[in-house]
Amino acid sequence: MKSILFIVDPLSTFKIYKDTTFVMMREAQKRGYQIWACEPADISWESSRRVNSLMQQIHLNGNSDPWYDLIKTEQKNLADLQAVVMRKDPPFDSEYFYATHLLERAQTEGAHVFNNPRALRNHPEKLAIMEFSKWISPTLVTRRAQDVCDFHAQHQDIILKPLDGMGGMGIFRVKADGLNLGSVIETLNRDGAQTIMVQRFIPDIEQGDKRVLVIGGQAVPYCLARIPQGGEVRGNLAAGGKGVAKPLSVRDQTIAKELGPLLMSRGLLLVGLDVIGQFLTEVNVTSPTCFREIMDQTGFDVAAMFMDALEQSLQT
Repeated sequence: MKSILFIVDPLSTFKIYKDTTFVMMREAQKRGYQIWACEPADISWESSRRVNSLMQQIHLNGNSDPWYDLIKTEQKNLADLQAVVMRKDPPFDSEYFYATHLLERAQTEGAHVFNNPRALRNHPEKLAIMEFSKWISPTLVTRRAQDVCDFHAQHQDIILKPLDGMGGMGIFRVKADGLNLGSVIETLNRDGAQTIMVQRFIPDIEQGDKRVLVIGGQAVPYCLARIPQGGEVRGNLAAGGKGVAKPLSVRDQTIAKELGPLLMSRGLLLVGLDVIGQFLTEVNVTSPTCFREIMDQTGFDVAAMFMDALEQSLQT
């Protein structure tokens, strides 16, 4: 029987009413795959052996709590499964980095890993936009406080954020009055010890921070506009943003058409492009989300599109 391994955060933390990995699992099970799951900490390698993991075979049971039945727990080589899907949430810390090296080793042993672990390392989600600078708003990456002050003097209204944040964590807006700019810089760059990103504020955030999903190099026809609520500047769902599915704009389609095939050629089967107004702001590759919201609001089966692309990649 076909089998697929999902490398994930603890299964007990899944919120299946909105979880993207859950709908991936559900679609794979529908297609006859055995579903296996493990955490990065379960993966190991030993000389004279292949990369392996203590993993759980589960069966999605259609219930909400518990949402799966545990079939068995077994030590298996990653290369013995048809596919391995890396879905560990950020942050991209040293342990995530080490996991990509283990997964890359598993690839040399025949494992089919999505997204490609080397591509995960080479496309840090905030810094990846540097390659596509023609699509982005004015942006600065620096440790130097004076650089940030100069950028603010030029652009007046700016967004500051850590490079390792997720879900809107650690994002600050400083307007033209510069109120608390020094304190914000100190908080984020830790007196020059940590690199941060600064971008000119994009007023179109009021219409939403759009997640444009690109699967197998092709854009999903709907994005999820994550609209800030209650005076917040952040649209992230984790920060209380409201998710509204919308058809892609011409600009969204153009960005996805240019970036999608290139990223796919590097082994990035699933990418989440973040677009505010006319500007690309992030390239998400670790565990892009929003499948469930788009599926529920539009009826478009994003999970089926993902599995179609994965199965096609297995044949090439």
